[in-house]
Amino acid sequence: MGMMTEFKEFAMRGNVIDLAVGVVIGGAFGKIVSALVDKVIMPPIGVLIGGVDFASLGIILKQASVDAAGKPVPAVVLGYGEFLNAIIQFVIVAFAIFMVVKAINAVHKKPEPAPEAPAATPEDIALLREIRDLLKK
Repeated sequence: MGMMTEFKEFAMRGNVIDLAVGVVIGGAFGKIVSALVDKVIMPPIGVLIGGVDFASLGIILKQASVDAAGKPVPAVVLGYGEFLNAIIQFVIVAFAIFMVVKAINAVHKKPEPAPEAPAATPEDIALLREIRDLLKK
């Protein structure tokens, strides 16, 4: 089998196509969540805390300066505000995925197997029990 034929068979499997669709939809969903967090959720939280823009929060490790050649050297900033936004985005995406998986599992829930009827007692065991019962009398 040629490499192109093998690749075609691989690419046309349902799982690969489903994965590609999931990645595209996931990317679009990620953009929606980013916009939701950055533009809808974080501004009111920032106002409640005191007018803080979380995306700009950071700790300046080294102030901006000008080197000997006269070129500006940017400040070194530990930007934890964007990290907080990313954590909130992750929690929202993880919760959404959890809800989708939970819904899929509810739809595909396997029915519980019916209780099995007790197996018929073999004839020799039944005869031995009968003999035992007769001897007890």
